Amino acid sequence: MKNFAPGFAERQNASSSARQALLDKVQARTADPDHIKRQQARRKAAAEQKARTEQRREAQRVEKARKAEQRALQEAEQRAAAEAEEARKAAEAAAAETARIELAAAQKAKRDARYAARKARR
Repeated sequence: MKNFAPGFAERQNASSSARQALLDKVQARTADPDHIKRQQARRKAAAEQKARTEQRREAQRVEKARKAEQRALQEAEQRAAAEAEEARKAAEAAAAETARIELAAAQKAKRDARYAARKARR
């Protein structure tokens, strides 16, 4: 028996019996009422966790949509403010141009009056 090497059939039988022992052990555990209760509790906990995850994701989607709406509203307000500022600057520029033209006209009238007075003295 010193150099005993199991043959193919012996190895196959040993493997088969080990597999069957493992299967019997698993079947005995799954038939246990405590195991069934634990499995049901795990499934229930997993379902609750999934529901909480979905609620969290839905809340995140709602929050993201709300923030996007706020951003759009702020951008619209900024555009309106920028357009109002542009219109104000354009009005100021037009008023400044009008004042410059009136000043130039007044200066020309003064100059013409001096010229006419000088001509009248001669």
